[in-house]
Order: sequence, then structure tokens, then C-alpha cells
Amino acid sequence: MGEHKRRQDAERKAEAERILRQVERDTETIGTSAFARTTSRLADHFLARDAPQDDQIEIVGKRIARVLSLIFFVGLSIYLFNAYVVN
Repeated sequence: MGEHKRRQDAERKAEAERILRQVERDTETIGTSAFARTTSRLADHFLARDAPQDDQIEIVGKRIARVLSLIFFVGLSIYLFNAYVVN
């Protein structure tokens, strides 16, 4: 009987933790707008906040690469627009 009760307790605990994570995620979604979340994630991406903070060279390298990729994307978009939509 003791093993069965421990298993039930573990299942109930896992379910409660899952529900709490879902409530936290839903509250976060309701608490901020989609635009604010997207802007924040975009800023974090271009500022290389995902890089190890103790490696300054990696941070600068990621920032440079990400800005150059953005410039390339905008340039390519303009070129394709002019080549296939305007003409």
C-alpha cells in the first residue's frame, strides 16, 4: 500500500507543477503585450545576451554578425522587391 500511495503523491505533485507552470506562462502572456515581448526578445538577440557574459570577444562578434545579417537581409529584400515586384 505504501508504494502505491507514494506513486500517487508523485503523480499529483507532477500534475500540480505542470499546472503551476501553465498558470505562470498564461499570466506572463496576459501581463505583457505581444509587441513588447517580441521587442524585448529582439533586443536580447541583437545585444547577444545569450552569449557567455565573461567572454567579451564572443559578445562583440555575435553583435557584429547579427547586425551584418540584418543589413544583408534588408538589402536582399529590397533587391528582390525591385527585381520581381517593380519590374
